[in-house]
Amino acid sequence: MNRRFVTKDPATAIPRMSSPASMNEQLSLLNAASKRIGSTLDMFETGRELMNVAVPRFADAAGILVQDRLVAEGESPQRATDGSVPVRRIAVGVASSSPGEYAEAFPVDEVVVYDAWTPYARCMATGNPILYPRLGRRTSEEIGRFAKRDTVARVLEDSSFLVVPLKARGQVLGFVVFTRRPDSEPFEEQDINLAEELAARTAVCLDNARLYNRERRTALTLQSSLLPVDLQQPLGLTIASRYLPASDLVGVGGDWYDVIQLPGCRVALVVGDVMGHGIRAAATMGQLRTAARTLASLDLTPAEVLFRLNRMSQDLDGTQIATCVYATYDPVTRTCAIASAGHVPPILVRPGGGAEPLELPPGPPLGIGNEPTEMRELVLPHDAVLAFYTDGLVESRDRDIDEGIGMVCDLLADQNQDLEAVCDLTIEAQRPGHERDDIALLLARVRRLGEEDLAQLTLDPDPRSAARARRLVRATLSEWRLDPIADATELMISELVTNAIKHGSGTVEVRLLRGPSLVCEVADRSPARPVMREAGSDDDTGRGLHLINWLAHRWGTRPTPEGKIVWVEQRLP
Repeated sequence: MNRRFVTKDPATAIPRMSSPASMNEQLSLLNAASKRIGSTLDMFETGRELMNVAVPRFADAAGILVQDRLVAEGESPQRATDGSVPVRRIAVGVASSSPGEYAEAFPVDEVVVYDAWTPYARCMATGNPILYPRLGRRTSEEIGRFAKRDTVARVLEDSSFLVVPLKARGQVLGFVVFTRRPDSEPFEEQDINLAEELAARTAVCLDNARLYNRERRTALTLQSSLLPVDLQQPLGLTIASRYLPASDLVGVGGDWYDVIQLPGCRVALVVGDVMGHGIRAAATMGQLRTAARTLASLDLTPAEVLFRLNRMSQDLDGTQIATCVYATYDPVTRTCAIASAGHVPPILVRPGGGAEPLELPPGPPLGIGNEPTEMRELVLPHDAVLAFYTDGLVESRDRDIDEGIGMVCDLLADQNQDLEAVCDLTIEAQRPGHERDDIALLLARVRRLGEEDLAQLTLDPDPRSAARARRLVRATLSEWRLDPIADATELMISELVTNAIKHGSGTVEVRLLRGPSLVCEVADRSPARPVMREAGSDDDTGRGLHLINWLAHRWGTRPTPEGKIVWVEQRLP
C-alpha cells in the first residue's frame, strides 16, 4: 500500500483548500507530459522537459535530482535505507518574477548528500511522497542551515512543498521537488496523484537513458580497447588514422584498422567492417582483429590471410558478415600486395596529384562461401599515398558508394600536406551530422629509403664469403653507430651465411635494415628451412641455431619464389 506523508509545521498549519486544478486541466497536463518528456536519451534534457511541463501549470518552481552515479557512470541506483546517497540536481524550473534567487539557492549540477531528517532523504528512503501544505520557518531554516545558503530559507519559507520519488523498475532513482509561492494555493493530497504520475513518466525516461548510456559506454570501452592505441611508424611508410563511432542513435559498430609489423621491416595494413552495431558487432570485430594478427604472424600472403579469416569467421558466428582489405608492403622493393573480401577499394593517390580507386580481384565478404581470394601486386612510387577506409566514409542516404568514392578521390588528389591534417579534412568533408555509420580511415604515405636505412651485399657460394659478410656488418653498424650490438650481429650473420653456402645453392643475398629494430636477412635458393636440433657431445656442428636463438631478440624464416630468407631481429641500443 502506497503511504502518503502530509506534514504540517505547528506554527503554520492552515486548513486544506480544494485542488486548484480541474480534471480537464490534469488530463491536459498529463497529455503534454507524454508528448514532451523523454524526447532524447539525455538525462539533463529529460529533466528540463519535466520542468517545462510542470512549471508554471502545476507548480511555481521545481527541481529534479537523481542519484549521482546514474549520471556519472550509468550504474544501477544504490539502495540506502536512510536516503543518504549523493544526488545531482539536473534541472530547475522557476515561474516567479525573480528566478535568480531560486537559481542561486538551488544551482543546477550541484551534488548533495542530504541528512536523514530532511524531507528529501526521507522521500528517497521510503519511496513515498512527502507534502508540506505550508513549510514553516523552523523547517525552512533547518534546510537552509544544512545547505549553508541563506537564500534557501527565504525561498522555501511559507511555501507549499511537495517531494515525490522518481521510481522506475522497482528502483528509486531520485526525487522531484515541487513548490508554490506563499500567495499561491497550497498543494493538497489530490495533487499528489498528479505529481506521482509526472514523476513516474519521467523516471522511466531517465532509466531508459541510464540503460542506454551504460550499454553504449560498455560498447565504446570494448571497441576502444580492441583498437590500436598508438600505431608504430613502420620503415618506409608514414601512417595516420582516424576512427569515428556511429551516431548516438545507433551506437558503436564493428569498424577496425590495424598496422602489423612483419619480418624484414615489412608491414601489414588492415581495415575491416563488421556489419551491424552494438556490443555484438564490437565483440566480433575484436575476434577478427585478433585472428588477423595471428594469421599475419604466420607471414602468409594477403589472399591466404583472408581465405583463412573467412573460415574462422564462419566458425565464430555464421550470422555475422564482415568485409576486410589486407595489404602487405615491403619498404625495400616498394611492392604492395593487396586482397579484398567484399570491401570498398583502397584509393591510390599518386605523387604530384591524381587519385583513383584500385581495381582488385573481387572477393566475397568474410562469412560467406569458401571460394579462395585473389590478390594484386603493384610497386608504389615514392611519395604515393594509399587510403584504406570503410563504407561509412563514402556511403549515405543521399549518395551511393561510387559517387562517395569519387568525392573522396577528388578530395585526396588535392592534398599534399601532413597526413594528420589530410585525415581531419577527409573526415570533416565526408561525414555530415546525420550520418549513422562508423568510419575507419587509414592513410599510408611511401617514404624513400636512404643509405642510412639499408645495406645489401650479394655473395658467391664460396666459404670465404662469410668473411665479406662480417666486414659488411662491422662497417655498416659502425656507420649507424650501433657498435654495442656489432659483435653479436657479426657472429649471427657469419653463421647464417655459412649455413646458406653449405646447404643451399647459388648466390647468397645479405641485407641489413635499420628501422624500429635492426633486421638482418640472409637469402638463398634452397627451400629447406633450418631446424634446431640437439647436438651430441662429440659433434662439431649443430649448435649455430642455438647460438642465434640465444643472441637474437627474434628470428625466423619465410619462403620466397627462389628459396627462403632467414632473418634475425635485434633491439636497438
